Amino acid sequence: MAKVTLTALLRAMVEQDASDLHLSATTTPQFRIHGKLFKAKADILQPDTIRELIYEILTEQQKKVFESNHELDFSFGVKDVARFRGNLFYQRGSMGAVFRKIPVEVPDFDYLKLPEVIKKIVRQPSGLFLVTGPTGSGKSTSLAAIIDYLNREENGHILTIEDPIEFMHQHKGCIVNQREIGADSHSFGDALKHSLRQDPDYILVGELRDLETIEMALTAAETGHLVFATMHTNSAVQTIARVVNVFPSHQQPQIRQLLAAVLQAVMTQQLIPNSGKPGRSLAVELMVPNQAIKNLIREDKIHQIYGTMQSGQGGSGMITMNQSLIELVHKGNLTKVEAMGYSTQPEELLKMT
Repeated sequence: MAKVTLTALLRAMVEQDASDLHLSATTTPQFRIHGKLFKAKADILQPDTIRELIYEILTEQQKKVFESNHELDFSFGVKDVARFRGNLFYQRGSMGAVFRKIPVEVPDFDYLKLPEVIKKIVRQPSGLFLVTGPTGSGKSTSLAAIIDYLNREENGHILTIEDPIEFMHQHKGCIVNQREIGADSHSFGDALKHSLRQDPDYILVGELRDLETIEMALTAAETGHLVFATMHTNSAVQTIARVVNVFPSHQQPQIRQLLAAVLQAVMTQQLIPNSGKPGRSLAVELMVPNQAIKNLIREDKIHQIYGTMQSGQGGSGMITMNQSLIELVHKGNLTKVEAMGYSTQPEELLKMT
């Protein structure tokens, strides 16, 4: 079999409409297609082969960082193929890598079928908009579409802080400055701290990872900026609890007050393989805090928020994950049994028609 190259594997990945490419020692390269892994038609990879493949695309600085930290996130483009996000790591003493395809074109808001009410929410002058979900659920794609919508419809300064930069935004109605952790700033905390002096109207934070970043994001939202960020949480209730609980107990009452004041929405999403047909469907939970939810956050009654989401939807556009899953069942995209596996409230879903 001919010697494999990383460019050839990435090209095959795009041709087969795979979302990810996995390279791991003592097995063949594998593509994730519609949520499942499939082996590529290639030889089993040896540790030296993986190192050779990966080091072809790294800069000298990236090699130094990887050899020092044994971890590296980066993004790059392959001419006439696509852009990719890469993560390098060590496992059992051998290098491993996962590459994710980043579409060249920023996805269209309407094409993704995001809740229409989001267009109204993101026209607010300030606040915090969180997009959450597990790895591979399309958080970055949804945020890119929202940022592109603002870029087309508004006139302002959009500042993104990413690790690494994924979608490349052009200047349209807005000026867009994209900063990459490592290349353009040392950390999310540092970049956020200095961002307030860069006259932004909109700030996108790739991920809220720690207390410092969360605190800076809340401060930016409080001081007249609309802040977008992602978190790895599986529901709106879990997201609010995570934000509050990252702080020491003596600070939590103050943080709940601040969060209740600035939170504009929490959108939790999943990308679910369709049942019996190709492709995946987006399931979305959207919490838009009304006065009742704001009070529950302030009063540390976060466990009651889900019930309020069910009963207080009105014209807010709020939707629970179960409602979204049942809609996919009605469309024939998955069975009710399958939907229960993706639900955080399966007993409730079982009673829904």
